[in-house]
Amino acid sequence: MTTRRAFLAALLATGATPHLGWAAAGNPAYLAAARDVSGGFALHGLDRDGQSLFAIPLPARGHAGAGHPIRAEAVAFARRPGVFALVIDCVSGQVRHRLTPPNGRHFNGHGCYAMAGTRLYTAEQDSDTSAGRIGVWDVAAGYRRIGEFSSGGIGPHDIRLMPDGRTLAVANGGIATDPGDRTKLNIDTMRPNLCYLDLEGEMLEQIALDRALHQNSIRHLALRTDGLLAFAMQWEGEDGAAPPLLGLHRRGSDPILAQAPLADEIAMQGYAGSVAVGGDGTEVAITSPRGGRLHRFSPEGRFIGAVSRADVCGLAPRAGGFLLSDGLGGVLALNGNNTQVLSRQSLSWDNHIVRL
Repeated sequence: MTTRRAFLAALLATGATPHLGWAAAGNPAYLAAARDVSGGFALHGLDRDGQSLFAIPLPARGHAGAGHPIRAEAVAFARRPGVFALVIDCVSGQVRHRLTPPNGRHFNGHGCYAMAGTRLYTAEQDSDTSAGRIGVWDVAAGYRRIGEFSSGGIGPHDIRLMPDGRTLAVANGGIATDPGDRTKLNIDTMRPNLCYLDLEGEMLEQIALDRALHQNSIRHLALRTDGLLAFAMQWEGEDGAAPPLLGLHRRGSDPILAQAPLADEIAMQGYAGSVAVGGDGTEVAITSPRGGRLHRFSPEGRFIGAVSRADVCGLAPRAGGFLLSDGLGGVLALNGNNTQVLSRQSLSWDNHIVRL
């Protein structure tokens, strides 16, 4: 009997490798980047219980991945300021394409597919001015770059396709940075915003925080299937402040800023590293690797509870709650305030998990 490995080897030998679906890669539920004990970096595919199904080496530290909606193909984005994005065949482990930003641009760690996987949109910025750009890539043409447009702000980070399939949500962090050493150049005048753009780059809606919160950088995004958008923030103002670190928004309405009790908010140390909507849609959570905490809120912004965990890292939806990673190689299930270790490996996860 011909084995799956032999079958794939024969296809590779003939140059006839097809675009296989995710079942051929073990049906991973998540993508996450990590560093191993030797200092090497890889993109991992995880099953629903946090077990690693594959690990594909990366040339440098990765941040987020984007999974193709149909075939077993993912784009691994370098940590910003990034100079590479690798299109990886998650069955064979081969790098199909290496994407490079145009001269004077760099990748900012995130991207998303649209139009049934025929287009890839990448968050980028101008290296000199930090003006945000969204790169457009034709997937069917071998990921050929076919255009770009403004992100609507400075320093875009996360980008998501809204449930309508026609709208991009972009987190413009508002921070101008030196591309060489990531020095922040405009903290006194920074102005983050949340932008909604159509797939051609037309501005549909832009949300900015009150002037008093202009140093609250909007970083990561999470979506519920009905269009509720959650955004995680990182405070760049004075130490000791306790600003809200989670925002909730629906198109056409004012944002809700979800606030924890003062002692809990102070414990987050002004930093939300990851955000997710729970698997049943009834909770939203943010993590703080800096504060060693996780905060849970209702979709209306009501504080539910906190979990203290010194090594907390990434966060993603899971049936009945959340999937949580830590800096010690652990993947955990979070239900309510209770955690259960699902797996542990000798590596350190980055603070972003992408659900496929």
